[in-house]
Amino acid sequence: MKMRFKSAFAAIALSIISFTTTQAETAAPQAVERVDIQKYAGKWYEIAHLPMYFQRKCVSNISAQYTVNADQTMGVLNSCRIENGEMISSEGVAYPQNQGNSKLKVSFLPPGLRWIPFTRGYYWVLRVDPEYKVALVGGPSTKYLWILSREPQLDEAIYKSYLETAKYYGYDITKLIKLSH
Repeated sequence: MKMRFKSAFAAIALSIISFTTTQAETAAPQAVERVDIQKYAGKWYEIAHLPMYFQRKCVSNISAQYTVNADQTMGVLNSCRIENGEMISSEGVAYPQNQGNSKLKVSFLPPGLRWIPFTRGYYWVLRVDPEYKVALVGGPSTKYLWILSREPQLDEAIYKSYLETAKYYGYDITKLIKLSH
């Protein structure tokens, strides 16, 4: 009887250790403390993203152009090439949600409808290099994720480093879609 108890106790202890180790390896997504929106503005090429409804037609050349508006919101122009070769785009506005401008909410509704509650998506800068050449963007959940670069191609070692950050935040990086430019 003592042997069974010890075995059961050992199995429970190993399960707890395994669970806490797994939990310690991931953390909830956290935005960086501060983003200089002047440096962040400009063109970014999407290197990879998690599957999402809004990008279902995009087959290549996904990019985002950010501009700083007078009211410190950011203009957003997302573009991509679809299967028939046509370039399509969507225009929106990103609204700061914190003092450091690292947490934004984005709306792609027509300007007259952007006041409607619950129509803005999260856009958190989770990591950006000091020179603003590579960024990891997500939100408070692990539903959306983008890896962005100022160049159409990204060095594989840098890409893997950003994948590790995404993995640390609990994103399923096995589902990332990488499209060409």
